[in-house]
Amino acid sequence: MTDLPINISDLLHQRTVEGERIEYKSGWNPVAIIRTLCAFANDFENIGGGYIVIGQDCNENGQPNFPPIGLERSQLDRIQQELLGYCNQIQPPYFPILTIEEFQDKRLIVLWAPGGQNRPYKAPRDVTAKNKEYHYFIRRYSSTVQVA
Repeated sequence: MTDLPINISDLLHQRTVEGERIEYKSGWNPVAIIRTLCAFANDFENIGGGYIVIGQDCNENGQPNFPPIGLERSQLDRIQQELLGYCNQIQPPYFPILTIEEFQDKRLIVLWAPGGQNRPYKAPRDVTAKNKEYHYFIRRYSSTVQVA
C-alpha cells in the first residue's frame, strides 16, 4: 500500500501532475533535493507542492527516461536517514511524505512535498557544508530558484 495520492505510473508519465510539479533525480543528491523540497514547501504559486522521484533519470527536456535507473536496496535506509537529518535543517523543519515504489522492477524513492503550513521556508544553499548559508527557494516554471 502506498501513501501517494496517485498511481506511480501516472506520476512518471505525467498524466495527472504537471511537469513543473515533478523533479526527477537519477540518484541521491541531497543539496539539490533539499533546495527543491524547500521550494515545493513554499509553494509560491499555490499549485499543490510537488514530487521528487529519486532513481529516475530524465532527458534535457525534463521528460523521464525509461526504464528507470532505480536504487539499490542497500541504499534505501541510508538515504532515508540522511534525508531526515537534512530536512531538520530546513527552517522551520519540513518533512515530505516518503514512499518507496517499484516500477519496471526498479526501486524508486518518491517524495511527495505538499505546500507547507508554516511558510516561508528556508534551507541551506549546501546542506553538506560546514558553514550554513540559508536562503529561501521557490519553484519558477520547472526550475528551483533562490530568492533574496
